[in-house]
Amino acid sequence: MILDKFSLKGKVAVVTGSNTGLGQGICRAFAEAGAYVAGVSRRPSTETAQMLGADFHNIIADLSSSAVADGIIAQTVSRFGRVDILVNNAGLIKRCDSLDFSEEDWDSVLNVNLKTAFFLSQSAAKQFIKQGGGGKIISIASMLSYQGGVRVPSYTASKSAIRGVTMTLANEWARYGINVNAIAPGYMATNNTEALRQDEERSADILSRIPAGRWGTPEDLEGAAVFLASSASDYVNGFTLAVDGGWLGR
Repeated sequence: MILDKFSLKGKVAVVTGSNTGLGQGICRAFAEAGAYVAGVSRRPSTETAQMLGADFHNIIADLSSSAVADGIIAQTVSRFGRVDILVNNAGLIKRCDSLDFSEEDWDSVLNVNLKTAFFLSQSAAKQFIKQGGGGKIISIASMLSYQGGVRVPSYTASKSAIRGVTMTLANEWARYGINVNAIAPGYMATNNTEALRQDEERSADILSRIPAGRWGTPEDLEGAAVFLASSASDYVNGFTLAVDGGWLGR
């Protein structure tokens, strides 16, 4: 049956940024699809743990350093016995005019959004190869993987790079049965967009360009995440899927 291909029963997923927003929604969707989930967060993912119960294991880690990557995978294997799926969801954004943007803010965003995501993908891929049978890596990109944005130079750089690295890793790792893809969310109602949503003029401008006529929600991303994590996407590799209410088509 075709729906069986979307099942994640018995799979083990690592999801970064599991305490709120898109990451929490992906954790919930994976659990509902049958997966065990290791959620990575800087602070305890208490609410997510209450939602998922015994199928959820919280790993506390500071993703500003890529040195935590191997430990995250090792802790997941210790708890669940294997890893089948990685979602690089955790992200940081700093807003400032490019003329005044600091090196500190540049480095902090690139470290979390790109460097740690790459080395966590590398660590997961090594575990997939060790286990045999392939695996799935999904990174959360952005509309700014395609566009320049305003006042977010380091975020735009990181998300443009995520799209490129996704293609690179897919090219190299497809031979191991590893699918590497990304999801580019549109304007979502999350912590990262709170300032934009509170700015009535800016929010109105954004909504006027979204054909769907609303901000996205974590639930809007869940189907795409389950698809890319499941065997239904076994011949999808190196692609960044927009979930944007039609923004890019405008």
